[in-house]
Amino acid sequence: MKMFKKGIETQRCTKTHRDSPVRRRGRNFKKNFVYLCVFFVYLCVPEKAFSQSPEGAMQQQGLVNVQDVDPSVLVELKYSTTDNFTGKDVYGDLTRAYMQPMAAQKLARASKVLQKNHPDLRLLVYDAARPRSAQWNLWNALPDLSENERRKYVADPRIGSIHNYGCAVDLTVAHKDGKPLDMGTKYDYFGELAYPSRETQLLKAGKLTKAQIANRQILRTAMLQAGFSRIEYEWWHFNALSRERAKAVYRIVE
Repeated sequence: MKMFKKGIETQRCTKTHRDSPVRRRGRNFKKNFVYLCVFFVYLCVPEKAFSQSPEGAMQQQGLVNVQDVDPSVLVELKYSTTDNFTGKDVYGDLTRAYMQPMAAQKLARASKVLQKNHPDLRLLVYDAARPRSAQWNLWNALPDLSENERRKYVADPRIGSIHNYGCAVDLTVAHKDGKPLDMGTKYDYFGELAYPSRETQLLKAGKLTKAQIANRQILRTAMLQAGFSRIEYEWWHFNALSRERAKAVYRIVE
């Protein structure tokens, strides 16, 4: 019996020793030290390392790489280079053209129409789905223009561009080697020379040639036959859906 009591007392002493204030403080210090290390790592790692890439966000929302749908389509995203009106690389790691599956299928049909009529030519995509974060960069790159004037060339990011829904594409026509046809202006040219609605007057004024307008017509024919619509101010821009329809059907790419 004495031995049994002694064993209990020994266990009590051992338990008391294990849970002594000194030991508890030691365990708490180690736990707090680990938390502190994790916190400092979070502060030191760039925020973008924890955020999803634009390409990953597009894939998660169901958008597709247009070259997976039609490998013959050429891609040179101008906003992933400095060859654009901002003079800056706006997209960073995004170098592939993504669109909603429906829009990508329309683009593939346009590609087939083009190659049927002109076997040596290809569609060359300059821009497709665009995150709204990039839309803000483009919008803010035109501080000298009034908001009404800006909206001719860059959609207000507060409203959202059809590009932001993956339902618009900017493109041209090129030879197989990627050399674009002469369309009379560069991509992202801000002015009447880029207006499809002014081509007849510009031809009469000698500011555009018949060959340049014919090249634009090659592009328009393929895109319109595939179900796209054009806009007034940019020969390179085509919509697969209206803004209202895109907003009703799809979620914006942030």
